[in-house]
Amino acid sequence: MNTGSPEDRRFEVLRAIVADYVNTQEPVGSKALVDRHNLGVSSATVRNDMAVLEEDGYITQPHTSAGRVPTDKGYRVFVDRLSEVKPLSTAERRAIQAFLDGAMDLDDVLRRSVRLLAQLTRQVAVVQYPTLTRSSVRHIEVVPITAARLMLVTITDTGRVEQRMVDLGDVISPDDVARVRSVLNSTLVGRRLADASARVAELPEAAPTELRDIMIRVCTALIESLVEFPEERLLLGGTANLTRNVADFPNSLRNVLEALEEQVVVLKLLQAAHDQSTITVRIGEENEAEEMRSTSVVSIGYGSSAGTVLGGMGVVGPTRMDYPGTMAAVRAVAAYVGDILAGR
Repeated sequence: MNTGSPEDRRFEVLRAIVADYVNTQEPVGSKALVDRHNLGVSSATVRNDMAVLEEDGYITQPHTSAGRVPTDKGYRVFVDRLSEVKPLSTAERRAIQAFLDGAMDLDDVLRRSVRLLAQLTRQVAVVQYPTLTRSSVRHIEVVPITAARLMLVTITDTGRVEQRMVDLGDVISPDDVARVRSVLNSTLVGRRLADASARVAELPEAAPTELRDIMIRVCTALIESLVEFPEERLLLGGTANLTRNVADFPNSLRNVLEALEEQVVVLKLLQAAHDQSTITVRIGEENEAEEMRSTSVVSIGYGSSAGTVLGGMGVVGPTRMDYPGTMAAVRAVAAYVGDILAGR
């Protein structure tokens, strides 16, 4: 153990208590700490340190036990003093890459990420679809279904695909289909969706007379498509993991499970994930939603190599979690998802 200040020594004691409690789920006594950890001091000193840590609110004594458990405040100090997130092993990184590389499209990438995060951390994984406000139009395809019916396919730079049927009320020639396609793409490609919908509204006015009725119908459907994109879709995985350790949620597991079904609650958990380089850890009482105050949330933003954050992803679990391992898994999966969506 380090021979630094009493504060440093007490932090080592706190770190040992966190490690043991996460591993064993049992309150930790001073004798166990001295036996299991090379603390380099007497058990009397460890007892004194534990008394100070308890007085300062970093550990507490469950009334049924002689041992101590970390408090939210204790976990917070532990997390804040992690000098760096431990990297995953080469084998773990290869496994993540192999699993995600097989994905077919955006939905598949995000489904796989949720499954993977839940498996790696044995907690509940949450991934937010790329948000509408940050998406741009990559391509608009216009497909004739019949002589008087078109399908519009909007594809965004984040891989979302939205389809709309348009009944034209009149027959359209292949040449006119090509003209409509050309006008839509030349006007919209590269524009953010909100800006694109404003541009679409102007197109019928500028259309040649013979195409005006068709453009009105096409543009009406397209505006609906652009405006009504599922703005905040979420994927959850591994909810059953929470039920493995019911003792971590005294009287509150049901509330947590019900809260996880509320999209708004889960989105709030990911609100802090607006940065690809910073992992946010919210512990217990730090969570805004009352139902989630027996949990910790580890989250990060994922996105393109240019630094645009497309959405958030993270893990929800008990406050008694392996923070270093969870943080490493969340960071690694987010980085791979960002790379895949950037088209690398």
